[in-house]
Amino acid sequence: MSTDNPDPGTSGSSTSGKTDRIKESAHDIWLAGLGAFAKAQQEGVKAFEALVKDGMGLQKKTQAAAEEGLNHAQSRMSGMANEIGAKAAGQWGKLEGIFEDRVARALEKLGMPSAAEVRMLKTRLDVLSAEIEVLKRQVAEGRVAPAAAAKTTRPTGRKRAAASDAGTARKRSAKAGAAAAAKRTTKDS
Repeated sequence: MSTDNPDPGTSGSSTSGKTDRIKESAHDIWLAGLGAFAKAQQEGVKAFEALVKDGMGLQKKTQAAAEEGLNHAQSRMSGMANEIGAKAAGQWGKLEGIFEDRVARALEKLGMPSAAEVRMLKTRLDVLSAEIEVLKRQVAEGRVAPAAAAKTTRPTGRKRAAASDAGTARKRSAKAGAAAAAKRTTKDS
């Protein structure tokens, strides 16, 4: 394009030259556009396939990263859940121990035997049952007279006195409890 100013006096040939140049330039632009369109049509399929291939590669990468993040989050949550579970179990065990101790103390105050005492009594009962069976066999075989067998199972000496004292204490306790209940009944009436 020229930077010359057209002379106002010349109107003929220079104007038609400019018009021709503009037409020619517009035609060249039009042809360049058509060429670009044709080339885009020819290479458009190839470009589209390349874009699809690049998209698939990117999708695989993002899926792998997402799966890795998910696995990491799952392992963290699992670890936290295990930790919380262990703490809860520890606290539950502690609470259970406190409860058992309090129940044992309450039962002791009520005069109930402890589990250890019951086990000891059961063992003693098993021993005595076994001794009775032995004595029964001996009596049946005629090795021991029934009166002699009966004497060996009775408490003697201190044992007899202790048993008597325990029986007396139980009787007194029962009488005192009955008297207290009678007093309460008369007050309520």
